[in-house]
Amino acid sequence: MNIIDELLWREAINQQTDADGLRELTESKSVSLYCGVDPTGNSMHIGHLIPFMMLRRFQLAGHRPVILIGGATGTIGDPSGRQSERSLQTLEQVQENVDALTAQMKKLFITDGDNQVRLVNNYDWTKDMNVIDFLRDFGKNFSINTMLAKDVVASRLDSGISFTEFAYQILQSIDYLHLYQHEDVQLQVGGSDQWGNITSGLDLIRKKEGNEAKAFGLTIPLMLKADGTKFGKTAGGAIWLDPKQTTPYEFYQFWANTDDRDVVKYLKYFTFLSKEEIEALEEKVATEPHKREAQKALAEEMTRFVHSEELLEQAKRISAALFSGDIRSLTADEIEEGFKEMPTFTAGKETKNIVDWLVELGIEPSKRQAREDITKGAISINGERVNELETEITADDAIGGKFIIVRKGKKNYSLVKLV
Repeated sequence: MNIIDELLWREAINQQTDADGLRELTESKSVSLYCGVDPTGNSMHIGHLIPFMMLRRFQLAGHRPVILIGGATGTIGDPSGRQSERSLQTLEQVQENVDALTAQMKKLFITDGDNQVRLVNNYDWTKDMNVIDFLRDFGKNFSINTMLAKDVVASRLDSGISFTEFAYQILQSIDYLHLYQHEDVQLQVGGSDQWGNITSGLDLIRKKEGNEAKAFGLTIPLMLKADGTKFGKTAGGAIWLDPKQTTPYEFYQFWANTDDRDVVKYLKYFTFLSKEEIEALEEKVATEPHKREAQKALAEEMTRFVHSEELLEQAKRISAALFSGDIRSLTADEIEEGFKEMPTFTAGKETKNIVDWLVELGIEPSKRQAREDITKGAISINGERVNELETEITADDAIGGKFIIVRKGKKNYSLVKLV
């Protein structure tokens, strides 16, 4: 299957500047293509990941991806998708983010072999450019009228846009021209909000290299969930690729909890499962949705890709322990990861009666309620039901000497840290 046909089956193409020309190019040779990310933070989130999954598909099809980390454009700020000016970061902070994103990219993508991913930084070819060269060599090629008509700029005219962010599309166009000239890049991939920037780059290439220059643009659709909300956002915020910001367990759970209406779409977008494998899972969604096999496959594929097989197994182990109530099978580190977002309390290490202990912590509102819940078997400590009102909680109950897990009812967990 040609890479373009595969992307069409996966419903991963929104716009192309020349569909026939790009198909002919990809069928005739190994193509260099690029996608960029600005270092506005020290980690990508899963929304950033979407176009880079496309780059990975091109790589697996024998093409040559280039990943651009915007050390220069990151100091300016892309106006896309924003209604206000971005706060400018210091050059030192931008460089820290560049280093972090570079390490993240190297972990996700193959960086050796014939079709290895090449990592570039646009700061390298813009840092020595002076304002006169910028205006004479590049500014002269851009029409203000055309720039104002771009969606990314037009959407900001009412709220206001600085010349700094207005000039962003010129810098991104320079990037495409540089990569076309020096890295043989003929295709830029981006989100649907990047269409104006991509077409500006193509215009600059043709003005500099001639109308016969073979360069193309391709965007992916805007990703929305079935309920119409933005993909990748939860009540707790973005889902980050950095395990320190979103733990592998939380990452796994995000995918495992995917709505039935979205799961096949996500399998097509994010995994490298074959057409036959995805269609088999689609059938499972239709006939046996309660088994959630498609969600499990999605969670496993994504956690393995972004983190590792080892961290995937850890996430599955935490999930299984919480489902079964076998809390003592977990290590202290796994408990800290699995209960990160659950109510947390602090207790001393002295021995206390369970009724007093629950009330003092605030897990129970009163001794009467505590006694009632214990008598009814509604309280579990580290997965073991407590029925005796005389039970004492000691430091020996703490898993790894650190944590005691209290479950009240079927689903209300609390994490108690001993200090």
